[in-house]
Amino acid sequence: MPIRLHDSLTRSLLELKPSQKDGVFRFYNCGPTVYAPAHIGNFRTFVVNDVIRRLLELEFGADKVKHVRNLTDVDDKTIKRAQDEKRPLAEVTKQWTDKFHADCDALNCLRPHVEPTATGHIPEQVDMIDVLMKKGNAYRAADGSVYFKVSSFDNYGALSRVKERELQQGSALKAAAADADEKEDLSDFALWKAHKPDDGANAWDSPWGRGRPGWHIECSAMSKKHLGDTIDLHTGGVDLLFPHHENEIAQSQCCNGQLFSHHWYHSEHLLVDGKKMSKSLGNLYTLDDLVAKGFSPMALRYSLLMGHPRKQLNFSLDSLHSAESALIKLKFFRDGLKQIATARNEQATDDTLTFDPVIDVLKDDVNTPGALGALFSLIPEAGKPGSAANRLASLDRVIFAFGLDLEKDPVLPKATAPIEITALAEKRWAAKQAKDFAGADVLRKELTAAGWSMLDSKEGYKLEPSKK
Repeated sequence: MPIRLHDSLTRSLLELKPSQKDGVFRFYNCGPTVYAPAHIGNFRTFVVNDVIRRLLELEFGADKVKHVRNLTDVDDKTIKRAQDEKRPLAEVTKQWTDKFHADCDALNCLRPHVEPTATGHIPEQVDMIDVLMKKGNAYRAADGSVYFKVSSFDNYGALSRVKERELQQGSALKAAAADADEKEDLSDFALWKAHKPDDGANAWDSPWGRGRPGWHIECSAMSKKHLGDTIDLHTGGVDLLFPHHENEIAQSQCCNGQLFSHHWYHSEHLLVDGKKMSKSLGNLYTLDDLVAKGFSPMALRYSLLMGHPRKQLNFSLDSLHSAESALIKLKFFRDGLKQIATARNEQATDDTLTFDPVIDVLKDDVNTPGALGALFSLIPEAGKPGSAANRLASLDRVIFAFGLDLEKDPVLPKATAPIEITALAEKRWAAKQAKDFAGADVLRKELTAAGWSMLDSKEGYKLEPSKK
């Protein structure tokens, strides 16, 4: 079945497919603002995007997917951090970019093919603003800033349905849109911000004077440069839907004169113990915070996939314990298949049982909890006699799609049992699942005689050397 994903613009499930003749699927997602460590709410979005990327590669081929994710390295937050720490902006943003990359690697997220920065694409942003000025979609204010004229784009609000709401004085939407007194209309947004003393040395030349780009224009300019005027998919967290993505559509389509993105996808917020994350509540976690508590990056990744991406996910430390148990079961099962296939010197052959149904569930709107359920419901059947090599290859496709690295995780036990012991344990586990308890007892005695204990649990089993 094809990959179908909810489209935030049409509010419907649409098939994902390349729109251009070269067959390359063009995919853009909004990256972090690099002024502090990303928290686990941010990483929910990045992990979901990583699963989408992996599904696209399985569907179209790795060489037919081009993934771009930006880094916002100049804005009010990054400048304030640099000023507070009395360090150059580039030094501060490099520190947090490196930290973001380290966290992404720990969570086994694939690196984007291109990762452009706002400061590295000033000319592209200036060129785009210049086109908008010439077309009458933007204007220069008295202080030298340039604003996009929202009234010049008739379809403004189609993505967020903002026109269906009443923008009363003091409303949250109005406050989000307002960022200066010089604008002609409250809904207009900044494309270029005139230099102010608080910005320090963080300013660039432009036809409208020294300044820096507004936040929204960077994504339009970088997407245009690296993916072209029209892309196949644009993603991000639901918090970016308005005004950021709404503004991207307006400025891109006015500048380029054609559709900006065929598909829009947004993942929902992460709650912690039923509440919104905040420093004041003490429930804002980074990856380092959880690692310090003894949890692994893979346990976090797994827990972030336990809820549907388009629904709010309630995260708790208990969910990490559940994730660890599931990972242990999955690792033991995979190790068992691998060792049986190795012991038999088996090659992958046709087998009626595969894990393809799990991929199909994932393809249906990135239904990660449904896919995880399908995976574990298949494991007992897959433990029965059949081609271990074939099932291993099929399982590895699923593990790739979820982005789970079962080898580097320090929480997961290493398989130290000899091949023949693991094969014996798998045989006993299969007998127990088939309710052949007499046969299972005989096999347990063989394991005991060989010096190994097999400890059963709801999540699977664990092999340990017998205590003397």
